[in-house]
Amino acid sequence: MFIIVGLGNPGNQYAGTRHNIGFSAITYLSDRFQIPLNQNKHKAILGTGYIEGQKVVLAQPQTYMNLSGESVRALADFFKVPSTDIIIIYDDISLDVGQLRIRKKGSAGGHNGIKSIIQHLGTDVFPRIKVGVGQKPEGWDLADHVLARFPKEQDNTVRESLKDTTDACEKIIGDSIEAAMNIYNKKKKS
Repeated sequence: MFIIVGLGNPGNQYAGTRHNIGFSAITYLSDRFQIPLNQNKHKAILGTGYIEGQKVVLAQPQTYMNLSGESVRALADFFKVPSTDIIIIYDDISLDVGQLRIRKKGSAGGHNGIKSIIQHLGTDVFPRIKVGVGQKPEGWDLADHVLARFPKEQDNTVRESLKDTTDACEKIIGDSIEAAMNIYNKKKKS
């Protein structure tokens, strides 16, 4: 069994923002694999279904980004899933829009949602898919950048990255994280 958690902030004012790319990825997975997000448990909106013959839980924590670990810990405890089978999807400002970076483990890299998850799980060993949202423009505040929506001209690139994220989850579950890394950790051609 796998738990796939997309990080973001609850509320309509955050929908479609860079910081909520994890929520968008969960919605995309939900649509693609027909797994309705119809439960509100463990401090998350979630749905259960199957990907590649494996049972999965899709989750959007409702704790706000900086407390994401509370929900992830509750999910891990309830479903008795080890951290190595919890895939976290989140925004990364050091990657260009549309680019993915998959890792088996690692530091929070300044991301408060990941910092919270590491703290609550007591380990940094969990698969993660970082989805590029682009660097903040010079002179911008970081919070203003990540809480802004993508410009219209990036809609296709964002959609493509959500498709790639979904494909990467499917590859991790059906094959291995190494197989997904070999495919998706390549620099995208602009």
